[in-house]
Amino acid sequence: MSNTKYIFVTGGVSSSLGKGIIAASLAKLLQARGYRVTIQKLDPYINVDPGTLNPYEHGECYVTDDGAETDLDLGHYERFLNVPTSQANNVTTGRIYQSVIEKERRGEFLGKTVQVIPHITNEIKERIQILGNSGDYDIVITEIGGTVGDIESLPYIEAVRQLKWELGDDNALVIHLTLVPFLSAAGELKTKPTQHSVKTLMESGIRADILVCRTEHHLNQDLRKKLALFCNVQEEAVIQSIDASTIYDVPNMMLEEGLDDVTLKKLNLQGSPEPNLSQWNEFLTRHKNPKGHVKIGLIGKYVELQDSYKSILESFIHAGAENELKVDVEYIHSEHIDSNTIRNVVSHLDGILVAPGFGERGVEGKIDAVRYARENNLPFFGICLGMQMAVIEYSRNVLGLKNANSTEMDPETPHPVIDLMEEQKTITHKGGTMRLGSWDCELKEGSIVQQVYNLNKIEERHRHRYEYNDQYREQLETAGMAATGFNPETGLVEIIELPSHPWFVGVQYHPEYKSTVANPHPLFVAFVKAAYEHSVQ
Repeated sequence: MSNTKYIFVTGGVSSSLGKGIIAASLAKLLQARGYRVTIQKLDPYINVDPGTLNPYEHGECYVTDDGAETDLDLGHYERFLNVPTSQANNVTTGRIYQSVIEKERRGEFLGKTVQVIPHITNEIKERIQILGNSGDYDIVITEIGGTVGDIESLPYIEAVRQLKWELGDDNALVIHLTLVPFLSAAGELKTKPTQHSVKTLMESGIRADILVCRTEHHLNQDLRKKLALFCNVQEEAVIQSIDASTIYDVPNMMLEEGLDDVTLKKLNLQGSPEPNLSQWNEFLTRHKNPKGHVKIGLIGKYVELQDSYKSILESFIHAGAENELKVDVEYIHSEHIDSNTIRNVVSHLDGILVAPGFGERGVEGKIDAVRYARENNLPFFGICLGMQMAVIEYSRNVLGLKNANSTEMDPETPHPVIDLMEEQKTITHKGGTMRLGSWDCELKEGSIVQQVYNLNKIEERHRHRYEYNDQYREQLETAGMAATGFNPETGLVEIIELPSHPWFVGVQYHPEYKSTVANPHPLFVAFVKAAYEHSVQ
């Protein structure tokens, strides 16, 4: 029997209250006390994973070392804890049903009628406990996606009810995140939505152990007493979560509220050392007290929704703090720029990042942005599709290969400088079939990237189908675009740079997935530094 303790985080009243940030903040506090902690996300949608979801639907798709395409909350978990997540950290209803149906087809249920209870709930319970049974963690925090009362969340809530009963009160607790809205007409905070939310949870057989109240105004003691009385929780377990200037403030705010203390008390883990947040607070001090600033243009095609580039934006925060700079990110829609307008749009910037993406929409604007950065010595950073656009731009405008392109955008291009990977050519299913997860990359001695990493071999996370076409490598290198990172097994070019340019780097992988508070990604740190040097010239 595992000694792992389980914490379940549910949400009520409204979505987007920040369950992931609360879960990550509590995990940070427990980790800072010496516990081995991980967080998992249970998502109630029927997609097997978010890999086939449009970024406008779901924000970015985060990728783990072992190749899982997951919810963006796993990015928060890793950025806060500096501990890698895996396939086991994100489970969707689609994956649950897929597994149960496969078992039924194999005859594992011996002719029984397969039902939500017990078969689906048993599968959910197994998935929840995989991490705990591994022996790697003292505490597993499980965030239940959606809002209590949603039809699609009911099997998860029922599984939590069963598991909490099976594990016992000392080994499992439920934190309910809810909203206490302020009605400006009445001039007061209202507790009724929270009361109804807790009542809905209790109707499902679960009593909240801790209530975390999202609010724009401070909860006074009378309000806390009222919530404790009507929601059946202890007064010390009514935790205020007021709006913060940055998500990185939340662990300290939860520390002040005693969320970690009441959690450990309920799990019978008293006597733990005080949390050591010195490294975290050093980062916060640098983040909040910059000595300068840089303006970076993020050229993308999903810029209306910032969550589409969540890991990139957070990587800039980490890199900014490391450089003691504030990074102002300006969102530029690649569909809205062309060769005639690009100078007006980007000439005031200190650097350009051309973002990842799929499909042909907006790619010509990205190519125009790359050309401007290259010709005007503006620091450039291309990620995934951004790197591919840099290769296309150079092929067209330096090599003179007219209509050079990627076969993703133009299958009939006469110069496919970016082409579908060989192993992808027979694949018909879209879900989970890209080149995913962590892959090795060897760096060329003396290159920009080798100096930035200060390593000869790195591991980075990938998510792509198309690649640099090696048939054009000799032409590109002769013309000045150096290939400086290679997969050691396949020879696949992973990194390009222009040695003649102050800072021009394109990478096929996604460095933003590995940037954390404790370890800002070196490429982002170097890019921000180059942008600042450009700004003070």
